[in-house]
Amino acid sequence: MNERSQITYMQVRIVRMATEKLNLTVAEVARLFDQYQVFEFIRDCFDIFHVEGDDAIWEDIVPYLKVRGYVYA
Repeated sequence: MNERSQITYMQVRIVRMATEKLNLTVAEVARLFDQYQVFEFIRDCFDIFHVEGDDAIWEDIVPYLKVRGYVYA
């Protein structure tokens, strides 16, 4: 699998995880990730993220969202 496909696969996995963590639909998470540029964040950090598990990636996304104004309990 090429890097672009790996990034897309990672983004999809994290969207699915976020639906459970945030209790939102896939469409709502996709809008949220688009609004706060989370997809770009995942792409830009892929070199680091690809050696981490999804839980660790999520732990990096939460403060990223908070700094941008998203309120996450």
